[in-house]
Amino acid sequence: MKKSLLLAGVACVLISTNASAEWKDVMSNPKMYVGIDYGYDYADFKGGLDEAKKSYNSAIFNIGARMDRIGAEVFGQWTGKRTKDLAAGKLKSKVNAYGLDLYGYQPLGCEGKFDLLATIGVADYYYKGETDGGSSSSNHVGWRIGGGAMYNMTDHISARVVGRFAYVGSNELNHIAEVTAGLRYSF
Repeated sequence: MKKSLLLAGVACVLISTNASAEWKDVMSNPKMYVGIDYGYDYADFKGGLDEAKKSYNSAIFNIGARMDRIGAEVFGQWTGKRTKDLAAGKLKSKVNAYGLDLYGYQPLGCEGKFDLLATIGVADYYYKGETDGGSSSSNHVGWRIGGGAMYNMTDHISARVVGRFAYVGSNELNHIAEVTAGLRYSF
């Protein structure tokens, strides 16, 4: 009985030491990266901006770090102005954002070329509408959730596609649904 307890104790120490060493390896070697994405966004406007265009093309720049199966990324996103002709004149609108996303990676296959990913984050959304009679703008913090896939072409270059839902919940912008596709350079 004493030998069994002693062996179980030694096994627990060895397992916990090994797990601790693996966690230190994961945290001590983060892979930094920079990226650029194209985004197609569908904005659900309401209130005073209900008549604004709903679809936008955006450029997204990001900087992040990946540590094995987890990562974090800061981003900035800019859309061009969209114009819609109304009976009272033209309505120009745009949506910009910046924020932080956390990522989880699940490698697929033995070679590690493909990763499934899940993301959750927070962003500050800025939106503006202009007419001949004036303009209104506002910003509001919202949460984001999504998923996608990444293909690691080399040790340094990867391509990523992500679908995401962002709940803004303001008086004029309810939510944004988006699909992004882009490249990452790891160093």
